[in-house]
Amino acid sequence: METMIREDILAIRRIQANLESCIFGKREEIQLLLTAMLAGGHVLLEDVPGTGKTVLIKALAKSIRGQYRRIQCNPDLLPTDITGVSIYHPKEEVFLFRPGPIMTNILLVDEINRATTKTQSALLEAMEERHITVDGESHDLPKPFLMLATQNPIDFEGTYVLPEAQLDRFMMKFSLGYPDAETETKMIVSQSISHPLDALEPVAEVEQILAIQEQVKQVHLDEAVARYLVSVIRLTREHPSIYLGASPRATLALVQAVKAFALLQQRDYVLPDDIKFLGPYVLGHRMILQAEARMEGVTVSSVLQSVFQQVKVPVRLEK
Repeated sequence: METMIREDILAIRRIQANLESCIFGKREEIQLLLTAMLAGGHVLLEDVPGTGKTVLIKALAKSIRGQYRRIQCNPDLLPTDITGVSIYHPKEEVFLFRPGPIMTNILLVDEINRATTKTQSALLEAMEERHITVDGESHDLPKPFLMLATQNPIDFEGTYVLPEAQLDRFMMKFSLGYPDAETETKMIVSQSISHPLDALEPVAEVEQILAIQEQVKQVHLDEAVARYLVSVIRLTREHPSIYLGASPRATLALVQAVKAFALLQQRDYVLPDDIKFLGPYVLGHRMILQAEARMEGVTVSSVLQSVFQQVKVPVRLEK
């Protein structure tokens, strides 16, 4: 197991170095993205325009030599524009499936909140079941399949609220944010002649990613740590400031995420600190505050901080 972990880590470190060569000063966010990929989850990036979301996703696809497709959402987008359509072939007298952009390894759904709820619902089956249904026929998505959706938190005109059922299918939600002054200066200098993405070379294969995803499943989750994780989840449902707490799907997503994160840290076991670190990114977007709590200025982040303070961390006693 240790040898396999070392080989896995080398591949992931090469991918991480590639991403850091394109997006400066965002090591933690890059680790979150890699964690979601290895855990087989999807990511919602909520950020203002121009912070490097598209570049980051393109760099990831190029690094693993994966297929990359992009969907620009707007109110006119139809579900078939995403999934594909069946077209009648007169010569052969059969309907042939013409796949849409969702049949890819890395899918960027840009400004997802600009698509209508009907179009957004077309993504639900793909996100959860890893296949799509067109004209009654099921079509499996390529493996691995990672969907990264973006939304602008500032612009509300012409946007639609993402339904809770869809938010719950995103493993993580985070933002890149603006770079600091030193990082932005470095970015200007590095891109004065050419963009780092142009010179990026693949450093892994999609088959390696699939193999590492299988290794993630073997990461050990101690029973005491599992009970700690469940206690955190259950307290989000019982907290007086929360109207809707984390779902059982959130529990499974957090388990998968902490296992992948442990592997990234060159460990074959999960620590409570992994749960504390990833909890806000995995649970935050799945929770809804009570109206009274929002009026009092309570935030989901402050509630989660309170939850982690209340749940006793398991301690391993030395014999």
